[in-house]
Amino acid sequence: MSLKPLATLIGGHGFVGRHLDAHLRAEGWVCDVISRTDLTIPKRHVGHIFYCAGLTADFRERPFDTVEAHVSYLAQWLKLGEFDSLTYLSSTRVYANAASTSENTTLLVNPEVAGDLYNLSKLMGESLCLQSGRSVRIARLSNVYGLQMPEQNFLAEILNAAARHKHVRFRSAPESEKDYISVHDVVTALPHIALDGGNGIFNLASGVNVSNQMIADFLTNTSVVCEFESNAPSIKFPRIDTQKIKAKFGSRTCDLVRDLPSLLQHYGETL
Repeated sequence: MSLKPLATLIGGHGFVGRHLDAHLRAEGWVCDVISRTDLTIPKRHVGHIFYCAGLTADFRERPFDTVEAHVSYLAQWLKLGEFDSLTYLSSTRVYANAASTSENTTLLVNPEVAGDLYNLSKLMGESLCLQSGRSVRIARLSNVYGLQMPEQNFLAEILNAAARHKHVRFRSAPESEKDYISVHDVVTALPHIALDGGNGIFNLASGVNVSNQMIADFLTNTSVVCEFESNAPSIKFPRIDTQKIKAKFGSRTCDLVRDLPSLLQHYGETL
């Protein structure tokens, strides 16, 4: 009888981490969740590490915590940890200003730009993983959606306002667009990447952008009043290349536009 696979989730109390923990346990894994505040590296074998620790919306206000989470704490695990594999959760934000969004493209960052601190720290984490000589994988996640999204998440703010007030004010232009991927597709793919992916980088994204206008059209059809701020900026993220992940593990199963009704219903039920 084979032993159950062992997973260690670092930063496993966050949005993706909680869903990954539930999914792995349902699939028969034994899971150990370690908080990023626990700075002691266990002196035991910890199986397959999923490194979920990181900052998102508040990284500008917490630059030192951002580097600590994305690089410094990671370095200790790579140096001292006893593990089968480590899957580092990065972000497709690193493709800002890049010529393409394939995993092997050259990336551009500017240390004088405040927003690039996030990209620089994620890329340092990625580079450290890949140069460590350990069994590592990089998963670059696009904008993950699903139940229990963080309150400061753009989509969560929109749906919460729609459910509570029947009125949404967009602070970016109707044509603004970005890639969204379901947390279900993320947590389904991550164990496959850990077990079968081999060292390297994988884009975890839908490969299709959804615009603010598409979200507003859905909400308008549910009697939610939508308006856009005058002179709101047009923010268009590049479409993410998903050929590698599709070729190895197949296509995504969820779609934001199709999932919007159930998401709005969830926010209505939590009032």
